[in-house]
Amino acid sequence: MNRRHILKTMLGGGALSALGGLELLLATPAQAQTSSGYRALVCIALYGGNDGANMIVPLDTAGYNSYAAVRGALAIPKASLVPVGSSYGLHPALSALAPYWTQAKLAPVFNVGPLARPTTRAQLVAKTAVLPDNLFSHSDQQNLWESGGASVLGRTGWGGRLMESLGSDPVFALGDAGRLGIGAARSTLALPGPGAAFAPDGSFSGNHAKRRAMLDTLANTARSNQLVAAFANIQKTALTRSASLGPVLKITPANTPSDPLNAAFGNLQGIYNSSIAKQLYQVAKLLRERASVGGSRHVYVVSQSGYDTHNSQLERQNTLFAQLAPALVAFQTALAQLGLENNVTSFTLSDFGRTLKPNSSGGTDHGWGNHHLVLGGAVKGGLSYGSFPDLALGGADDYGVNSWEWQGRWIPGTSVDQYVATLASWMGLSTTQVSSMLPNLAQFASGNLGFV
Repeated sequence: MNRRHILKTMLGGGALSALGGLELLLATPAQAQTSSGYRALVCIALYGGNDGANMIVPLDTAGYNSYAAVRGALAIPKASLVPVGSSYGLHPALSALAPYWTQAKLAPVFNVGPLARPTTRAQLVAKTAVLPDNLFSHSDQQNLWESGGASVLGRTGWGGRLMESLGSDPVFALGDAGRLGIGAARSTLALPGPGAAFAPDGSFSGNHAKRRAMLDTLANTARSNQLVAAFANIQKTALTRSASLGPVLKITPANTPSDPLNAAFGNLQGIYNSSIAKQLYQVAKLLRERASVGGSRHVYVVSQSGYDTHNSQLERQNTLFAQLAPALVAFQTALAQLGLENNVTSFTLSDFGRTLKPNSSGGTDHGWGNHHLVLGGAVKGGLSYGSFPDLALGGADDYGVNSWEWQGRWIPGTSVDQYVATLASWMGLSTTQVSSMLPNLAQFASGNLGFV
């Protein structure tokens, strides 16, 4: 059990959990929104540091040869890549996503990462570069991806700040969300997997009623200590949400065989019997019941771990992608059933990219910049965004200054702040609100990459 899991479940009972700030007056379902029309973001967190260099590969002769020359035994054979347009190819295990490129619903964003300001190799050589905190550290780089900016000392996440700016619900986490959903006065609401709920039918009957009565007594007892009072408020909110969302969360293919969502997700069997598919299944159910959830703006977080591929990378990444791709296709199919394809945008994040140069164990080591995917009906797909890096060791985008440091750790050409700002703008924030939410965005010439 890791630190994130402990934090997510520390409120106990398998109930909905809220984590974070001390004031914790979470939004109620009836809270007004700042713009019309429903929109939701789905963050797909690929924890461990996904190897974006093998996720999407250049297909032109010069580009592929540069890639293969450094990748060596870890290079995906050109004939195995799945073309998305004429310039790039997807990892073969992601082939199911290729039609979304043709439908202009899928776009890669190249070489994204935390940046304090635009950074060049010349600045690194001259030792004048201003760098983000603690590059190559899993926990610190996750924090930067989840909070924006370049300092790990920030206490809030960009998702929490986004939802506070919108006056909307908290961020809903089906997987590990880390810092992303924490705001100044609200917290992530962690939700259980299919079939799990504190009160499965929402009624708190039988033993559930006794437990609820006891917890209500504890939560409603006057407290003089602010910390204890805040914790009690978390419990009250979690219990209320558990009662309202329990009937939605308890749905499974076994107890609702005719539910059309089950067909989209293959009844959670075979290639759909994975954690990431089950999390997206839960999101689809909540999107369908968005009237019960309340509000017109939501952020959901799902996660898939295992991407820290220091060894056996080809096999391990292939296994993960073979779970991820059908889960995403199932989710998009469900969105089409719900008439929400244009209202929901999914996007990836990960700790960091990985070294283009393999290590001696059939894997790769921690990098910096990384490629990411954005998927949805509102995405301006069939195009690529950001700048594809120079793949040469010691080239213009290699972090290594001295020859023994040349590993193909890419200096990002696009910042996390720019990536997030584009998503926040689509959610309805004004330019002024986006700038307030992401203060470090002012360091960059463009605050909107235009992919959605």
